[in-house]
Amino acid sequence: MAKGVSITIPLDIPEVRILRVGQTSDGEYLIAVESTRTTTACRRCGCLLTEAAGHDAARRVRHLAILGRPVYIEIRPKRFRCPHCPGQPSTTQRLDWYDPEALHTNAYERHLILTLINSTISDVVAKEDVSYDALLGILDRWVTTTVDWAKVAPFSVIGIDEIALTKGHRNFVAVITAQTAHGLHVLAILPDRLKATVSAWLSALPDARKARITTVCTDMWEGYTNAVREALPEATIVIDRFHVARQYRSAVDAIRKTEIRRLKHALPEAQHEQLNGAMWLVRKKPEELDAEERTRLAWILEQSPALNQAYTLQGELTQIFDTARSKADGLRRIGYWRLRVVKSGLCCFDRFLTLLDSWLDPIANYFIDHHTSSFVEGLNNKLKVLKRRCYGVRKVERLFQRLTLDVSGYRWFSPWRT
Repeated sequence: MAKGVSITIPLDIPEVRILRVGQTSDGEYLIAVESTRTTTACRRCGCLLTEAAGHDAARRVRHLAILGRPVYIEIRPKRFRCPHCPGQPSTTQRLDWYDPEALHTNAYERHLILTLINSTISDVVAKEDVSYDALLGILDRWVTTTVDWAKVAPFSVIGIDEIALTKGHRNFVAVITAQTAHGLHVLAILPDRLKATVSAWLSALPDARKARITTVCTDMWEGYTNAVREALPEATIVIDRFHVARQYRSAVDAIRKTEIRRLKHALPEAQHEQLNGAMWLVRKKPEELDAEERTRLAWILEQSPALNQAYTLQGELTQIFDTARSKADGLRRIGYWRLRVVKSGLCCFDRFLTLLDSWLDPIANYFIDHHTSSFVEGLNNKLKVLKRRCYGVRKVERLFQRLTLDVSGYRWFSPWRT
């Protein structure tokens, strides 16, 4: 590029005048500015001050990079004297584009917050050459540790689920989320999944928010369902259909394991290869099987009448969840399905039938509006990724901040999504 060629870039800082622009020996840009505002409010009485009283010492704050080079803004804040207060104290002028206690402009802090989305603090520290503590301070200034209701769009459906902070330690935290017109929103991460904890949080909801909640999606954990009945007696509890499906599919899995072992003893060794991969053949949706897989599955089911019966019953129940269009219709069809299971003589579904007897009504509530906890389950996957990426997050407050940032950060802070 020819020497002396230049471009003009807006500084995007209000109420300042640029005095000079230079470069340090390290190639960093240093831009000296002064405030164009001629007043400030008295720090004691709040009166508008116009009498100048000199300047503070120069402050240097980091701003957005230009062409990959760090940029620093230098300013000497104006001071103004108050003629009304005893002793006529002076007050330093405060401008909106930076915090007097911070090391960065608000615009640069916003950039750091955007960079932190789906990343780690250590990564951002290394990429931006900022300190770890400074980045934590920025996170605390920009993302609250509890829900900010002013940022949450109206919602009528919430989901409750849990995740272990540390794998294998059963130190579960409850995650409460909502579906809004603007997408998923994290409402709370509670320190445990006890009924008292969940009920206390639900009871403390703002009245206007509480009145709008019509549906709560959850799994079969009595702590959640009892808490909802206590705090939100008018809300409909929906047991997630995929939690239900996991239960009856595990019954089919159990008989599959037994039957495949039996067939390996009963069939000639030459046919054992046909049994390989039976788990995925049984688990996959029928419409997702290719021609070769359908042929192999049909042969396995022909060799095992018991597995054939269980597989057929599994498909029938899935079909009920897919096609029933009212709670009454769903209950009626599940009742007939239950009779067919009893008639079949299969015992692999016994545990599921017991579960069905205990949870039938909230399970059947799914057929009212077909709400599921899929939005909560998707968030659980994001939580697991977050924990692995950050090598574990031990504090509930910090976990709430990081998850909220990952879920809502672009929506809140991206200049392209305002």
